[in-house]
Amino acid sequence: MKPLPPNTAADADTDTALDWLQEAAEVRAAEGLHRTLVPRTADDRLLILASNDYLGLSRHPDVLAAAHEALDLWGAGSTSSRLVTGTTQIHESLENDLAEFLGYESALVFSSGYVGNIAAVSALMGRGDLIVSDGGSHASLIDGCRLSRARVVVVDRGDHAAVRRELETRSEQRAMVVTDSVYSIDGAIAPVAELYAAARATGAVLLVDEAHAFGVRGTGGRGVLNEVGLSGAPDLVTTAVLSKSLGSQGGVVLGSAMVRDHLIDRARTFIFDTGLAPAAAGAAQAALRVLRAQPELATRVRANASRLATLCGGTESEAAVVSIIIGDPGQAFAAAQRCRERGVLVGCFRPPSVPPGTSRLRLTVRADLTDNDITQVADVVTAVLAEI
Repeated sequence: MKPLPPNTAADADTDTALDWLQEAAEVRAAEGLHRTLVPRTADDRLLILASNDYLGLSRHPDVLAAAHEALDLWGAGSTSSRLVTGTTQIHESLENDLAEFLGYESALVFSSGYVGNIAAVSALMGRGDLIVSDGGSHASLIDGCRLSRARVVVVDRGDHAAVRRELETRSEQRAMVVTDSVYSIDGAIAPVAELYAAARATGAVLLVDEAHAFGVRGTGGRGVLNEVGLSGAPDLVTTAVLSKSLGSQGGVVLGSAMVRDHLIDRARTFIFDTGLAPAAAGAAQAALRVLRAQPELATRVRANASRLATLCGGTESEAAVVSIIIGDPGQAFAAAQRCRERGVLVGCFRPPSVPPGTSRLRLTVRADLTDNDITQVADVVTAVLAEI
């Protein structure tokens, strides 16, 4: 047996290969970027404006009943990957409902929106291809770009002219443009119609993440692509989540039947990941039925966000997100803590979630908030901002 190298056995109590973590933690703390987990309790009475439950459906009685029914029928988990035992009748029924509602030929459900985005990008693009990434794209799209091993060019957020230039001057045969339809940081809408025009004119594919638009924008909550008449268009792949407006968990990729077949064969986060829990699939399907029956929910959440932005002095929201830029990460964190102490839970976004110097409070609004709720939130937030 070979002797261990120095500083591994005898000095194990004093020196380790992970000692650098302490220094890294101290640097993050000094920069105001340390994060902690704060568990919620079942009897928590906070007024929550930090969740993604945009339509307030996570506790809707029909949604809970459907989750319980699926749990009793199929058990706690899907038990395997979708290709083995992880696909149930609920999964396929949900996929059919999502495709029909959002206007696509087919849909494929994943265990989360994050792995769905990684699947869509990395399975459709590879070495020798080009991806032009909008600067406002979600981290999951960014990670999909990295894992694809394609050449990646990042353009400024919403700069569709720059996207077209990159596509027109490329040497690669295959190309893809990736963007969010609603930017998650401030609720602004991306120029998806212009991006699609640039992609179509240059033989590229456009991939749009509708995570923050599904249930919020478009006819009855069908998204921004529906709003601009692009749902189901050729050379378009769309992703969305079941964990925001549908109040459940999971992600979905929508497109042609050929896209679905390709992802089943090639997407590693589909092939090797355990399928979405049946209870989550059942809950999402029930939430979609509620949205169909109450299309006014999409209008209501936008109206609530607009009112709150006006009262708090935040950026005008085109979706369900209200952003209040503070700048310094330490002050932003302190403001969020003071809001919590006064009964209102808001999000605090600091680098790397946002660019340096733009740390902020991020308020996510729900359709089920009352006028009194919005007034209470506005009073707390404006008082805290005045203090800092």
